Amino acid sequence: MREKESRGHVLVIPFPGQGHLNPMLQFSRRLVSKGLQVTFIVTTYISRSKHLVSSSNRLLQFDTISDGYDEGGFEQASSMGAYLSSIHTVGPRTLKELIAKYQSSSNPIDCLIYEPFLSWALDIAKQFGLIAAAFFTHACAVDYVFYSFYRKMVPVPDVNSSSMPVLIEGLPPLELQDLPTFIVLPEAYPANAEMIKRQFSNVDKADYILVNTFYKLEYQVVDTMSTLCPLLTIGPTIPSSYSDKRIENEDDYGIDLYEANASIPITWLSTKPTGSVVYVSFGSIANNLSEKQMEEVAWGLKRSNFYFLWVVKNSEEHKLPKGYVEEVAPKGLIVNWSPQVKILTNESIGCFFTHCGWNSTIEALSLGVPMVTLPQWSDQPTNSKFVEDVWRVGIRVKVDADNGIAKRDQIEYCIKEVMESVRGKEMKENSKKWKELAVEAISEGGTSDKNIDELVFKVTKFKSLY
Repeated sequence: MREKESRGHVLVIPFPGQGHLNPMLQFSRRLVSKGLQVTFIVTTYISRSKHLVSSSNRLLQFDTISDGYDEGGFEQASSMGAYLSSIHTVGPRTLKELIAKYQSSSNPIDCLIYEPFLSWALDIAKQFGLIAAAFFTHACAVDYVFYSFYRKMVPVPDVNSSSMPVLIEGLPPLELQDLPTFIVLPEAYPANAEMIKRQFSNVDKADYILVNTFYKLEYQVVDTMSTLCPLLTIGPTIPSSYSDKRIENEDDYGIDLYEANASIPITWLSTKPTGSVVYVSFGSIANNLSEKQMEEVAWGLKRSNFYFLWVVKNSEEHKLPKGYVEEVAPKGLIVNWSPQVKILTNESIGCFFTHCGWNSTIEALSLGVPMVTLPQWSDQPTNSKFVEDVWRVGIRVKVDADNGIAKRDQIEYCIKEVMESVRGKEMKENSKKWKELAVEAISEGGTSDKNIDELVFKVTKFKSLY
């Protein structure tokens, strides 16, 4: 431990949501495997969760800051705006106190890796004279889209105008349906749009920009964005057991904010033929489909006549058609949550029907699973564009122009297209290729691995100056 402490102490502070915790937690363990000491920061509420106790977390230490909702976390807040207001007020004070505690100890902090949504963390890092690295949990393409609009490099499109597509260097032409919703409809998500904008307010002060992607996946936009900032691709940040296997016993992310019984879906999948199951999950936040859309998804899955495993939260179960669970029981299993990476690596999975959040997308890419996409909001439309047209590993479900609902026949068609058509065979072959490249990137000597080594060297050199 003394040797590791002498090589540098890193404080990692994610935005306290499941999709933000997962990649930064796995990356933290990667840094530990390189010899650094890492303290991972969670909110007071999350720290009380029993799900922090995991064999995957044995090499990390945890500490806390407050988001102002110590009893219930995000669910305690009345709105996203209220939550963000609180964490931006209470968070900086408690982070300063935490860093001051370490700086007066025998084990001071040398580097802070922070989620850019918490832009104040960068200012605090510089107040204490620390190395600071922004960790972007979106795809590089999405980060650059946001960067281009908020730095006014590209004019914001007029949704009522025909001045499309949007052309941004390093990216394919983007239609209105391909852009993040916080750009197209900022007035519909004011708190989220402001949060996205905030992350670029001071990012020029960061020593490094870390992006959860790998170079060959997004090389054109990586090369373009790298001319503007010190960018390092450090992904894919999936548990090591599913990539290079260099970290022992790392087969999960180590923090789960939702109750999950892994044995039920795993046991069910074990009875199904290879490549015969459609895995369906629309994420921890975006799984709030309208009742009409839930109905169309339900009957589209049934009509496809494939086995399916569908993750439906407790709070969403009432939207399912009456008697549906019993009716589809021979073919479909509906669960409240699932260990996603373990599910995606199961040989029975034939495709992933997904909302196309970035964590889900890069997991599917890294594990060789083709996709059917039904993007809802945020970065998901852009990710879906790349899945279908750039990486060619999936197909996007078309929605009705009048009401934005994906109909059951379209859902049925897309599932069959991926699972059994000639085009689907090509998607599966492409998926295998990206899986190989993902493993290559993070394996010893790979592009991502070298970039991580650069950060480790910077922190180690900084430590030696004391």
